[in-house]
Amino acid sequence: MSPSPGSAAGRSRRPTRVLMVAHRFPPYTGGVETHTLEVARRVAADSRFEVHVLTTDLDRKLPPREVVDGVQVTRVRVGPPGTDLYIGPDIFRRVRSTSADLVHCQGYHTFVPPLAMAAAQRARIPYVVTLHSGGHSSRVRRAIRPVQLRALRGQLAGAERLIAVSRFEAHEFARRLNVPEDRFLVIPNGSDMPAVANAKLGPRDAGLILSVGRLERYKGHHRLIDALPRVRRERPDARLVILGSGPYLSELRHRAVERGVGDAVEIRSASRPEVAGLMAQAQVVALLSDYESQGLAVHEALALGCRIMVSRSSALAEVADLPQARGVAPSAGSDEIADGLLAQLAAPSSIADPPILPSWDECAARVMDVYRAVLSGEDSGSGPIGSTTS
Repeated sequence: MSPSPGSAAGRSRRPTRVLMVAHRFPPYTGGVETHTLEVARRVAADSRFEVHVLTTDLDRKLPPREVVDGVQVTRVRVGPPGTDLYIGPDIFRRVRSTSADLVHCQGYHTFVPPLAMAAAQRARIPYVVTLHSGGHSSRVRRAIRPVQLRALRGQLAGAERLIAVSRFEAHEFARRLNVPEDRFLVIPNGSDMPAVANAKLGPRDAGLILSVGRLERYKGHHRLIDALPRVRRERPDARLVILGSGPYLSELRHRAVERGVGDAVEIRSASRPEVAGLMAQAQVVALLSDYESQGLAVHEALALGCRIMVSRSSALAEVADLPQARGVAPSAGSDEIADGLLAQLAAPSSIADPPILPSWDECAARVMDVYRAVLSGEDSGSGPIGSTTS
């Protein structure tokens, strides 16, 4: 009798098939989108694996199927329009009928991962989950997150591996789910930005402050705008560039005009190569977010030799005490933030001892190790399913 396609013998004769499921994927920008693309394209380049990304088209403007950097991508329609719920029965149907050996859910906070996990359970396909937790500007959504997480506890417990992107995230979810912290494997995002990895960086713009992230209130862009008038009294050359898109755009623009710094604040979306180019020029990259599971933008900035300023909140606290960093309290007022920015603007542009940061190659290699361990049955079925290594 010939081996079944999903058996170990059947898999040994062909590449391992992995279905990654993410609620968003490029051309959309963000941490989940970047992670999924960077890992998927490296997995796809490894002859031992085939990878397919299943994602959504909330705006209904993108091609339903295409190849992105060697990765097969399928997009399905979700709704309701104008929301970030991402409800789509096609997710369940496509995962339920997949021929993949393993399903990798990216994120947990929309309806996409629960549908994918339910379908994988129904089809008896092993699945892993990378949490990618984040904040939200809506008080209602923040209030229901604990309820949502408790509702997902059974599905998350059914995962072969739970992957966190920082020690903070592993600790936080162990607490929230009331499970041992050694149930989580910590695999940080990569910090390298290929577009400028081999470029020679020129002199930095001594007055340029950069803030990168989705335009949501919890990201803290407005706190930099509030501090900018005082900064410019001492540094007239100072200006703020905010890179991102989202629902807080009009409020941020209005706030800049109201504070009298409209001509010194630029707000726009940008591709990753554009972000990398501006980071290579900026004197300071700031992220004053209320919540970050890792803070990908500041790690990318550190990899490019930037000085950073961060809120001492969530995973950002893990980098706040680096020599090239400045940390401020989550409750810091505009004067304290201005003091921090002025100190970083006045500091030497070159970093004497840049930190050693994880690369996307290392991240993808560790993810592929997880795939092999799951499908070979290592640590499967009993006891801890991971360890918190950085």
